[in-house]
Amino acid sequence: MSPAPSELSEQEQRRREEREALEQRGLDPYPYAWDVDTHAAEILDTFDDDLHQPEDGEVGGYKVSIAGRITGLRVMGGSAFFDLRDETGTIQVYVRSQDLGEEFYDEIFTELFDIGDIVGVEGFVFRTGMGEVTVRAAADFQLLAKALRPLPVVKETDEETYYEVTDKEFRYRQRYVDLAVNEDVRDVFRQRAELISTMRSFLDEQGCLEVETPVLQPVYGGASARPFKTHHNALDMPLYLRIADELYLKRLLVGGFEGVYEIGKDFRNEGLSRFHNPEFTMMECYVAYKDYRWMMDFTEDLLRTVTTALHDTPIVEFEGHEIDLGGDWARVSFFEAIEEATGADLYQADAERVYDVAANDLGLDEVAPDMDLGGLLDEIFSETVEPELIQPTFVTDYPVALSPLAKKHREKEGLVERFELVVAGREVANAFSELNDPQDQRQRFEAQARQRAAEVDEDVDPDDLIDEDYLRALEYGMPPAAGLGIGIDRLTMILTGQESIRDVILFPLLRPEQ
Repeated sequence: MSPAPSELSEQEQRRREEREALEQRGLDPYPYAWDVDTHAAEILDTFDDDLHQPEDGEVGGYKVSIAGRITGLRVMGGSAFFDLRDETGTIQVYVRSQDLGEEFYDEIFTELFDIGDIVGVEGFVFRTGMGEVTVRAAADFQLLAKALRPLPVVKETDEETYYEVTDKEFRYRQRYVDLAVNEDVRDVFRQRAELISTMRSFLDEQGCLEVETPVLQPVYGGASARPFKTHHNALDMPLYLRIADELYLKRLLVGGFEGVYEIGKDFRNEGLSRFHNPEFTMMECYVAYKDYRWMMDFTEDLLRTVTTALHDTPIVEFEGHEIDLGGDWARVSFFEAIEEATGADLYQADAERVYDVAANDLGLDEVAPDMDLGGLLDEIFSETVEPELIQPTFVTDYPVALSPLAKKHREKEGLVERFELVVAGREVANAFSELNDPQDQRQRFEAQARQRAAEVDEDVDPDDLIDEDYLRALEYGMPPAAGLGIGIDRLTMILTGQESIRDVILFPLLRPEQ
């Protein structure tokens, strides 16, 4: 529904009147296409005075056709300059009354064009007397999209660029405006795309097959989280948005593939924070006949390759720290890390002992006497260990209670072969020697299902939360395997220097707009 005139600002009302005036003159404010043959960055990078500069007063030479948004406009009588910004950058355009015709210049361009309008320019490149590479709009000049709302004002000095919009909620809600005025934001998402592309190439080169698995699942699994639930009308059955890709990818190892991966969306019906968005992107990879020790080396190679592709160095700056992903990464066991941070040896301790340490010795507010052992240990680790791990660190050998899908440790009682990679105090990757014993898996599924049913809804039958088809797949035999999951959003935060997950997701989930 269009806003009422009384709801429009003076400038919005004026722009609508300009649109009507254009139409009355027979000019379409929204034509169908424009033939773009180059971009601003290419012109600025390749212009050569010896090859391209026309003689004084000459119209000719280096001809281009470009398109983009007007971001600055300076009218000086019968001529004007404006800044045209396209996807690659900004270039100056020069227009003259005698090139465009007096009627078009005086009555249309100077009266009915605005900052924010998208235009097409066909003309010739030259360098001005002030030394700036410029396109002279001498061949063709058209409005391609009339902007009915003004963009935020951008003010530039030699030292800094200032944007009128500093409210982050506005930027997240109207990301299109944020992108339109902020080159730095566009660059973050270019880097995110390059990160994913490099990761995909690395995995392909290692012989892994990219696959797609269901997003809608009859039984959700592969992690402990509250799901989003929906209903399929034709089949009259409940379905869940996946919380992980794991169980379907490991079915493919049963089927004979030896290396598979997926880069896609997962969904968890949980809170929002600087580090959590309910819809997030994961890369999960499973390789047959390998274990978690092999996967540590694989992960180092993968992330070193990605970081170097983005920055030409494996070293990045993040939150005041210089993080080196190129050196030898530290490796420390879960319980050793807790003991080093707290002084408490909790290996093989029961829940009562762990609660006493968490509540009384450490004073953690989020623990309760009825919490299970895994939850207590996870809270201690999250509060005392994780924030202190700045350089890349593999935390290994987790308790069984925290890892229902990992293989039991071959040497240490009560532990599993699992690692988490922590960088800058954040979990970035999670990996297992994958559990492939169907009987052991059933027992752990049953224990997990009872816990889930108690947490979600006491009326839920725990049997309904067990993925019987996955257990059936394991009974056909799954080879020993290593699995890896990497949070693309958190990794992007670190590699692009962004402090909130919302700054690396184009359209993060927000509360309803008031």
